[in-house]
Amino acid sequence: MDRSDRAVERKHALGINCCQAVLLEFAPEILKHWGLRPEATAAENSAMNTVTSANPAMEALMALGSGFGGGMGCGDATCGALVGAGMVAGLLNSRGNSTSAAASADNASASYDNQIRRMPTSMITKDMCKDFKDRVGALRCSDIKGIQVDPSTGKIVRGKVLCSCDDCVRHAVNLCARYVFNN
Repeated sequence: MDRSDRAVERKHALGINCCQAVLLEFAPEILKHWGLRPEATAAENSAMNTVTSANPAMEALMALGSGFGGGMGCGDATCGALVGAGMVAGLLNSRGNSTSAAASADNASASYDNQIRRMPTSMITKDMCKDFKDRVGALRCSDIKGIQVDPSTGKIVRGKVLCSCDDCVRHAVNLCARYVFNN
């Protein structure tokens, strides 16, 4: 099973939102990059499918993505899966400041970090947004889901669905692989 399908499976198994599914798919790399889990064991990797208080780093990732179910602003703005991809890019492209981790002389995981695309995170997310819009047809969750408000009545009107949530998660995971890891 590839990463994008695994993220969708996790989304349904755990009942999490699209943003969280994308974040959790890259949790091993994120945690390693930030020094929270230098070497994940097989048992820890299987634990990526569970989120408990015994794993505060996983809980932090879940909390980070918790506000983006139904897209940013509950469908009013950017697709949550795409937001998750942007978060992954930011978490893996820096150490929390404007310089990349690769620039750090004391970087203990240089070979790992060399896999990551080194350019400003804002440019990576700009490229991901363009690619996502080209594939899906829109960036806003409500547009993707075909949900509009009739201005004359104020009622919600269902239109054409451009892409399923599961496919948005798949696209976002694949964008991370392409734009963050150059795969």
